[in-house]
Amino acid sequence: MDSCPCGSNKAYADCCRPVITGGRRADTAEQVMRSRYSAYVKKELDWLLTSLHPDHRADYDESSSRAWAERATWHGIDIVNTKKGGPDDQEGQVEFVVSFTENGVRQEHHELSSFKKLNGTWYFETGKPLPTRPVVNAAPKAGRNDPCPCGSGKKSKKCCG
Repeated sequence: MDSCPCGSNKAYADCCRPVITGGRRADTAEQVMRSRYSAYVKKELDWLLTSLHPDHRADYDESSSRAWAERATWHGIDIVNTKKGGPDDQEGQVEFVVSFTENGVRQEHHELSSFKKLNGTWYFETGKPLPTRPVVNAAPKAGRNDPCPCGSGKKSKKCCG
């Protein structure tokens, strides 16, 4: 099975592909966001313009979108939060984090995207970059006089601390 890049654990042919090719409308703003991510991964970049709200298409830079899609190795999308954007809404927001590697450096793109429904179809309107998520250590930090977490047996201050 060719899994959908959007993280749904469904086959691409049954998930984002029908939305990207116009065979099915997205029911929610989140589905549009997931399909746009899948379009980058699968290099189906016509969808990026098609899913962009008509009022914002004049600013679309197809060549830079294509270049980014082709340069990057995509690792996944994490939907952090959604606000409205359901089947009965007219507007919605999706906060997400996309991880990718570009030029050998693993990176994250954190964004709050706005969506608007026009004639029953959801469209991406704007995206506002957000600060990257802070790295949180799962283990508690070793104190200066605690044994070093590396297992050397030395005090943290005399070893890795």
